[in-house]
Amino acid sequence: NNIDTSKVSILTTVTLTNLNTKKKVTYKIVSENEADLKQGKISVTSPIGHSLLGKAVGESVEVQVPAGVLKFQIEKIEL
Repeated sequence: NNIDTSKVSILTTVTLTNLNTKKKVTYKIVSENEADLKQGKISVTSPIGHSLLGKAVGESVEVQVPAGVLKFQIEKIEL
């Protein structure tokens, strides 16, 4: 209960809008051994997880992935 939800950190759930496709996605940021994309859990060390750390609602991030650059806007951060 002591997790700060004003910024993205491990164990927070983040709702993002993909600025390229306008689709919303929700991910829980977890440790590497808990990551399971089918359950919406991404590793804090993954390209997306790492780029979101420390960001706040309303901020945009660009993530370099094998398929190119993804652009996301942070819509909501919760536990």
